[in-house]
Amino acid sequence: MSNQIFSWLLFIVPWLSLFLMKREEVRRYVPVALLATVLTTIIHDIGIRFEFWVVEEAAYPMAEMLPYFYGLIPVLTMWIFKLTNGYFFIYVITNIILDIAFAYSLLGSIFPGRGIYALVGITPFQVLFINIGHFTLLYVYQKWQEGELVSSMRNLLSWTSQSAAAKPWSRTKVDRSEKE
Repeated sequence: MSNQIFSWLLFIVPWLSLFLMKREEVRRYVPVALLATVLTTIIHDIGIRFEFWVVEEAAYPMAEMLPYFYGLIPVLTMWIFKLTNGYFFIYVITNIILDIAFAYSLLGSIFPGRGIYALVGITPFQVLFINIGHFTLLYVYQKWQEGELVSSMRNLLSWTSQSAAAKPWSRTKVDRSEKE
């Protein structure tokens, strides 16, 4: 398969997967997907400027941008938010697993092996740290967008500062038994 076909498949196929998502969910997660695309583009431009990576072959007619910035990145962002909605730690674990695969497989092996993209002044491990900041910012933005940022932060802080006996789920169990 040619690099052009491979690159365009990374753009088109993810968008087709959105037919499996409800229309309301797509609308809900489009803003964070757009932010992911913008941030990825900015990070990519900074990396080009500081010679962290080199685009060896982009999909026609794009010069430096890769199609997965506009296909795989926004759609994958929407799917991750849909599947991990309300579960911050699952969101973090999912993103870390996917970012390790992205940094070491796609950027570290597949793209360089095909002559599409190469990491030059940065390691896959450093790319992983950039991605951790990226997905953390996306999570904060999505919670802000939904109007849940303050309550999410309170819940996260109270969860870490309470003893095990005082966790919300243990109180709920006690409250139910007292009512019966």
